[in-house]
Amino acid sequence: MRTVTGRTDHVVVVGAGLAGLSAALHLLGAGRRVTLVERDPLPGGRAGLIERGGHRFDTGPTVLTMPHLLEEAFAAVGQTMSERLTLHPLHPAYRARFADGSGLDVHTGAEAMEAEIERFAGGREAAGYRRLRHWLHELYQAQMGRFIDTNFDSPFSLLHPDLARLAALGGFGRLQPKIGRFLADERLQRVFSFQALYAGVPPARALAAYAVIAYMDTVAGVYFPEGGMHAVPTALSAAAADAGAALLHGHQVTRLERTCDRITAVVTDRQRIPCDAVVLTPDLPVAYRLLGARPRRPLALRYSPSAVVLHAGTDRTWPELAHHTISFGAAWKQTFHELTRSGRLMSDPSLLITRPTATDPGLAPPGKHTHYVLAPCPNTSIGPSAAAWTELGPRYRDSLLRELERRGLTGFEEAMDTEVLVTPADWTADGHGAGTPFSVSHTFPQTGPFRPRNLPRGTANAVLAGCGTTPGVGIPTVLISGRLAAARITGTTPARRRAAASLPAEPKGGPA
Repeated sequence: MRTVTGRTDHVVVVGAGLAGLSAALHLLGAGRRVTLVERDPLPGGRAGLIERGGHRFDTGPTVLTMPHLLEEAFAAVGQTMSERLTLHPLHPAYRARFADGSGLDVHTGAEAMEAEIERFAGGREAAGYRRLRHWLHELYQAQMGRFIDTNFDSPFSLLHPDLARLAALGGFGRLQPKIGRFLADERLQRVFSFQALYAGVPPARALAAYAVIAYMDTVAGVYFPEGGMHAVPTALSAAAADAGAALLHGHQVTRLERTCDRITAVVTDRQRIPCDAVVLTPDLPVAYRLLGARPRRPLALRYSPSAVVLHAGTDRTWPELAHHTISFGAAWKQTFHELTRSGRLMSDPSLLITRPTATDPGLAPPGKHTHYVLAPCPNTSIGPSAAAWTELGPRYRDSLLRELERRGLTGFEEAMDTEVLVTPADWTADGHGAGTPFSVSHTFPQTGPFRPRNLPRGTANAVLAGCGTTPGVGIPTVLISGRLAAARITGTTPARRRAAASLPAEPKGGPA
């Protein structure tokens, strides 16, 4: 593994999102002095917070899986997660609702999910689920140590027995056909393949290896932190401060000073901070601008679809909504074509509706509720521009509310007393490439050793972390990216590679 050369006593981490906080904690645990620089007044980055009308709106990811990765970050500085965070397992992990009026609850406990699928689609599909669950676990075991939790220096890093194991499992085939070998019911296929959208690729074109995201969601379990998702970066930041990190919030990094190939200082709009190494966690366009160069690639980077998010505080809720509800439209392939090819807004959208007050009523005033409605949309490279969303946003908001009404959430607009609309214009203003918070997609040329590397050439002591680099998008992977960035500086081999195989054959995730 290539590492940063020379002195690394003082490391400046740019960005106090989950990747930056993870990197800071692992660096602190390895004895480095750390200064964490964040442009916003609060930690969190994409996992931010808006407080409005007594409601606490989490602005970023809403699905928390693989909490052992958080445990590792706290443990790096001799602390425990339970000292900082209270996590509630969600039962069900999701509720799926379909255009034909049917629905099912997605349980992470094996027996509970078998029973639900048998009720929903019959015994043959339940038997297929048992086989699918076993395959998902094998897929996770084959990937975690060698393909997810690893620092790649070249494509030759793939030459390992685990590559043959992953190939034998069908990991290099296509996701949707592979899921179809276990489940014939098209509705169930959606439940175990929609996660490919997190990776920015339609299920019909995504590598089957990305079913590992379905493993994290539907087998390992989904959790929610007391106090909302922003409680996670708040807890990590407090742990870093207690471990000796200097936290500089409200500081905008303007440039990096260098001598030859070494970064010697990080300059903000307030001060100059000398350093021995730097970890950059902003989205790739911002990181490359600070470095003064971007790597040459045979193909231009392709970005994932974006999203419109409506945060709504309401004076009521709807009993059909679980904590997480996926409302599938009737169309499927067509919507992915619109999102990734034609650049049109979804004509029949599938929506993620999160109701965090189902688990933590304290996130809203007494008797009120908080809802988060996410509608995928094309990024600004292939769809409407950021400027176009200034006018388009209010009209799309109205169409989204009409769609919620059609899907049974009667009176949703009338029930709203507080709302915040976030569109690709806002993601662009935050510095996210192509107006998407999901960064570059996980096509094959942008996966594993082909993804933008965290140790960029041309700079001897700068490392990247975050969803644009290794291993990719999602809370588990950005936490790993922070630890991998720290390993590039400290030379420490990530422990998870050894620990991945020790997980139980059937992780506990809910009532059986």
